Amino acid sequence: MWSYHPDLLAKPVPRYTSYPTAMEFTGDVGAAHYARALDAIEAATPISLYVHIPFCEQICWYCGCNTGAAGRKQRLADYLVALRAEIALVAKRLGGRGRVQRIAFGGGSPNAIAPVELVRLLDRILTVFDAHRPDVSIELDPRGFSAEWALVLAAAGITRVSLGVQTFAPHVQQAIGRIQPLSHIERVVAALRLRDIDAINFDLMYGLPGQSLADLDATLDETIRLEPSRIALFGYAHLPDMIPRQRQIDASGLPDQRLRFEQAAHGYRRLTDAGYIPVGFDHFALPDDPLAIAAKEQRVSRNFQGFTDDDAPVLLGFGASAISRFSDLIVQNEKRAGPYRDLVGEGCLTAVRGVTIDDVQQLRGQTIRDILCNGRACIETDKNRVQDVLADYERRGIIEWDADDLMISDEGLPYARHVAAQFDSVRGAI
Repeated sequence: MWSYHPDLLAKPVPRYTSYPTAMEFTGDVGAAHYARALDAIEAATPISLYVHIPFCEQICWYCGCNTGAAGRKQRLADYLVALRAEIALVAKRLGGRGRVQRIAFGGGSPNAIAPVELVRLLDRILTVFDAHRPDVSIELDPRGFSAEWALVLAAAGITRVSLGVQTFAPHVQQAIGRIQPLSHIERVVAALRLRDIDAINFDLMYGLPGQSLADLDATLDETIRLEPSRIALFGYAHLPDMIPRQRQIDASGLPDQRLRFEQAAHGYRRLTDAGYIPVGFDHFALPDDPLAIAAKEQRVSRNFQGFTDDDAPVLLGFGASAISRFSDLIVQNEKRAGPYRDLVGEGCLTAVRGVTIDDVQQLRGQTIRDILCNGRACIETDKNRVQDVLADYERRGIIEWDADDLMISDEGLPYARHVAAQFDSVRGAI
């Protein structure tokens, strides 16, 4: 189905959950820029909110998220006080302008906090923002899930739940420090559906230590049987120098590049054969899911959670390390929980780094999004130069042209990010 090009796969390229990427963030852009962007939001502008909970009951060895252990209850309580205060601070600055249409709780593990604390956070948001029946989603660690959580999620009007499954293979779970039996995942899914929460996402991974093609296939068997609405199949990135907790993983058991490629291809084939609609290069959705519908209508976008049908022009992030995005600005909050609390305590906005986006960079970003989200992008200027730069990709059958539209071929899907990277002003040649 896909051709193997090891020279391309050996070149690291960003995931482009934003453009410019976080690597381009600097300390020269921060709270003052964020304040101006907030002040420029017009009435009734659609807004999405992201709330970051940087704590987990147990830390998994593979995880690259900004999270820490939730064992110190006072630290967790102090963080939640600061988080509610930041939400109120930003809402006051907005003064009722903007209309919240989506709220996402992520982490870490939002269920590292008590269910009542989630209710308090959501209540604060709905009280201080213009938010009428928004879509509310939450990421959950199945290991910390209980019947009480299912009840609270339903009562709070949560519309979508994402479960960190990763793999069902016990020996692979052992190798990454995340033990969660299949029977437990089955109980979590059943409890959610019992409370009429049917929009359930699974996060899966390939390229894990000790993971064979048969292990992935068995995980896909069980996933297809449980029939989540959406599936994200991510490749594990082993970066122990950047992520110290990954040093606990035995790197000698990691699949080589060829096996990783075969795992990605096998996952794509199994899930599409099972009726899932592919979205981009690593997301899949059932045909009646809003993400699949958006894919058919070429309305898919991309944010820091991956591919999405969220079309809000403004994303406001709350909590340590959370990112806010505007058309001409991306800013990130202070990453460390202690300094983050201090800034909020002083009544300050907590953005400390970011990047401004001029018109040229906005156009580059749109081209990158179109390539990744829709598999095609209209090249309105310098087409001859673009064709010259991408000639090797065309020879390999990775791209093709339809008049002025650059298109990723079915065979070229694994290399979509490599094509997109050519439009990156830092990494590309266009």
